Amino acid sequence: MRRLLWPLGLAAALSSPLAAAQPRPDPLPILDQVPAAGGPLTLDTALALAAAHNPALAAAAREAEALQGGTIQARLLPNPEISFSVEDTRRDTRTTAAELSIPIELGGKRSARMLAAEQAQGVAVAELVAARAALRAATVGAFFDVLVAQERKRLADGSAQVAARAADIAARRVAAGKVAPLEETRAQVERANAELDAEAARAQLVQARQALGSLWGDPDAGFGEAVGMIDALPARPPIEALLRDLAQSPELAAHRLEVERRKAVIEVERSKQYPDVRLTAGSQRNNELGRRQTLLGVAIPLPLFDRNQGNLYEATVRADQARDLHRALQVRLEQELRQASSRLALARKSAETLRDAVLPGAQRAYEAATRGFETGKSGFLDVLDAQRTLFQARIRYLAAMADTYQAAIAIDRVLGR
Repeated sequence: MRRLLWPLGLAAALSSPLAAAQPRPDPLPILDQVPAAGGPLTLDTALALAAAHNPALAAAAREAEALQGGTIQARLLPNPEISFSVEDTRRDTRTTAAELSIPIELGGKRSARMLAAEQAQGVAVAELVAARAALRAATVGAFFDVLVAQERKRLADGSAQVAARAADIAARRVAAGKVAPLEETRAQVERANAELDAEAARAQLVQARQALGSLWGDPDAGFGEAVGMIDALPARPPIEALLRDLAQSPELAAHRLEVERRKAVIEVERSKQYPDVRLTAGSQRNNELGRRQTLLGVAIPLPLFDRNQGNLYEATVRADQARDLHRALQVRLEQELRQASSRLALARKSAETLRDAVLPGAQRAYEAATRGFETGKSGFLDVLDAQRTLFQARIRYLAAMADTYQAAIAIDRVLGR
C-alpha cells in the first residue's frame, strides 16, 4: 500500500509551502505624504501635494504594482494532478490505483506568456510616468490660473476703489455747482459696473482655487494665497527642436510599449496552437490477482478543429490597430505642439507690446485725466474713458500672460516635462 501512496507524497511535496514559496515583488515606491500647507502656497508645494494625494495618480501606481502579480503568475509551471480510483467495492476483487499526471507545455507557451506579462507591466509603468507628467502640467497650469485670478482680483478691486473715488469727486463738484448732475449719475453707473467686475473677479478666483485644490483632493481650497512671479514670460525652443524631442514623450512611449505588448500577445496565441502533452505515472493493486502493476500513460490532444485560429487572428488585427493608434497619436501630438508653439509666440508678442507700450501710455493718460478733472481742466467723461482704457489694458495684459503660460504648459504636457 505504501507504493500506492508515493504519488500522493510527491504531490504533497510539490504543493508544500516551501516548494510553492515565491519571492514577493518589491512594491513600487509610494510617494511620501505631504501635509497640507497652512500658509502661502508655492508652486513646489502644490506639485508635492498633487503628487502625494492625487487619486488618479495613485490608481495608476496601483495598476503598475498589481501587474507585478501577472509577471509572477506567468512564470509558474502548471500544477500536476493526482488521482485515486477504486474498482469493485468487494475486498477480495477490489482494484485500487493511484496516478500522478504532469502536464508539459509545448510550443514555447511559458516564455511567450512571461514576455506578454512583462510587456503589460511595462505599459502600466509607462502610463504611470505619463500620468505623472500630465498631473504636473495640470498642476502648473492650475497654479498659474490662480496667480492670474489673484492679480485680476487686485486690479478689479483697485478699479472699484478708483471708481468710488471718482464718484465722490463728482458728487462734490455737483454739490459745488461746478458740473451738471449728469456727471454724478455717470460716475455712479461706472462705480456700479466696477463693483460688478470686482465680484466677478472674486468668483473667478474662487473657481481657480477650487480647481487647483481638487488636484490633491481639497476642493474647499484650504490653502493660503498662491505665491509666484507671473511677470517673467516663459520661452520654449523653436518648433523644430520641440518636434525632435517629441519621441521622448511619455504618452508616445506608453503607446510604443503597447504595440510591443500586442506583438507578444500574438506569440502567446500562436503558442496555443501546439497541444500540451500530459504524462501519467502510477501504481495499481489488484487484490484478486494478488499483484501490483505499474501504470504509465501519455495523453496528446489532437488539434483537428480548434487550433486557436480565431484568437490568433484577433491578436494580429489588434496589433495592427495598436500601430495605427500610435501613428494617430503621433500626428495629434505633433499638431498640438505646432499649435502651442504658434500660440506661445503670439501671446509673448502681445504681452510684450502691452507691457512696453500700451500699459505705460494708458497709465499716463489716466493720471493726466485725473489731474485735469481735479483742477477743472477736463471733464469727467475724460476720466472715465482713461480709467476704462487703463483697466482694459491691464486685463488684456493679464490675458496675454495667461495665454503665454498656458501655451508653454501645453508644450510641456505633450513632451512630458
